[in-house]
Amino acid sequence: MNETSFFDGLIGVASSYAGEIDFLILVVLVSVGVWFIAAEVVFFWLILKFRAKPGEKAQYIDGKDKRHKRWVTRPHFAVLAFDIAIIVISFQVWHHVKIDLPDNPDSELRIIGQQWAWTFQHPGADNVLDTDDDIFTVDDLHVEVGKTYLFRLEATDVLHSFSVPVWRIKQDAIPGRSITGWFQPTEAGAFEVQCAEICGFGHGVMRAEVHVETTGEHTAWMVTNAPAAVANLEVLNNG
Repeated sequence: MNETSFFDGLIGVASSYAGEIDFLILVVLVSVGVWFIAAEVVFFWLILKFRAKPGEKAQYIDGKDKRHKRWVTRPHFAVLAFDIAIIVISFQVWHHVKIDLPDNPDSELRIIGQQWAWTFQHPGADNVLDTDDDIFTVDDLHVEVGKTYLFRLEATDVLHSFSVPVWRIKQDAIPGRSITGWFQPTEAGAFEVQCAEICGFGHGVMRAEVHVETTGEHTAWMVTNAPAAVANLEVLNNG
């Protein structure tokens, strides 16, 4: 079942934790927005209240009077309370998305960024990565809807950033490191994959597509591409 969120109508929600990330963004937006409006209202009210008037000089407030200090101290503590709430929610979302990896993922992928394309390594029929039947594609990722995927993100040259907006994924790819992440697509279809880190003059065209398929569609794709997987492996070994 797809989760809905405040931003669903703008860019869609197509992963299991996209709604949690949207909720966090909404909490920050509302918290900051409320205090921004309140601060501006009080700011202009104080200007009008203590402005210069005919026959009366503008009042000078030095902040020593406790009655005046409370205009700063009370909102300050209120803002701190909101900050603590945001930190708690942020930690929960961060831990779920980045730290609490699924114990038994349905499959594992390798994602490699290089100037200026994405290479995706899919496991073959044995569902084990780095075996003879692996399927390699460029700029086309194929996954099955409802399945949980663990991915290994790598970069061969400079910094890249693997981003799928409808999944709310944005993870930097760093040369020399293999970064682990996960996702669970909840909606079938074709969605955009972006590089969200400036990586050279070809950065703007470094885009790919993820195809989220039903079980039948994904099985058919794997069967169709199985011979190509063996040929690709031979090319890689000979190269």
